[in-house]
Amino acid sequence: MSNILEIKDLYARVPEKDILKGLNLTIKTGEVHAIMGPNGTGKSTLASVIMGKETYEVTSGDILLDNESILPLKVDERARKGIFLAYQNPEEVSGVTNSDFVRQAMKACTGKDINLFSFIKKYEKACKDLKMREDLAHRYLNEGFSGGEKKRNEILQLKMLEPKFAILDEIDSGLDVDALRIVGENVYNMVNDNFGVLLITHYERLLDYIKPDYVHIMINGKIVMTGGHELIEKIDRFGYDWVRDELGLEIEEEDEFVRHAILGSCAHAGKNNE
Repeated sequence: MSNILEIKDLYARVPEKDILKGLNLTIKTGEVHAIMGPNGTGKSTLASVIMGKETYEVTSGDILLDNESILPLKVDERARKGIFLAYQNPEEVSGVTNSDFVRQAMKACTGKDINLFSFIKKYEKACKDLKMREDLAHRYLNEGFSGGEKKRNEILQLKMLEPKFAILDEIDSGLDVDALRIVGENVYNMVNDNFGVLLITHYERLLDYIKPDYVHIMINGKIVMTGGHELIEKIDRFGYDWVRDELGLEIEEEDEFVRHAILGSCAHAGKNNE
């Protein structure tokens, strides 16, 4: 039986600025949903609101996981329910090794001790799949990592934690062609009856590797159009002007406060719970 993440008529804001304006979306495990849209239309805000970042106030609507509202839950509680966010700008944490962080995150999510031998075996396989450096386990979390290494490290955590749903917010930024393929293939190979993906991206090339079942175009805080691969091709050729013209929309721009709220945060559950 599929797990279901349902966003119902969701409105959310920061002080004096409405961002999400009646957004509706339903995702089931086994599915890949891609959200695309111009800058400043609320895509990263949506990711942060699903994960429970306190900067944002939900003023109306609901977010349901298997028919239960997760709005009352804190970030770490949502992570334990099976929601994972790979953020745009993973933070560096000095003094905490990568392997210790991942093992403690697994323990926190499962509520069980993690067998060391089984952990090492799984960790080493995930590193090999992602073609990551052999000394990764002993390095401090994201400290001194390149942008591409940070993104691979987020996917390493995803592979180890095995949540029900992953929200991937522009994991393609900062990746070269080879890294993009490795990250994309690793994520796509995880999709099964127990795991689904919400992918936020600007770049069509990532969708060559993480093939979406549904493509949503988000403008002005809501999803205005849903389709399949044909939308990706049209965006690649014409940008978003045709959506604006076809639907008669004026695209609003994000203000400085909202940009700061997004760029200055890290909604990954483990990092917020330190």
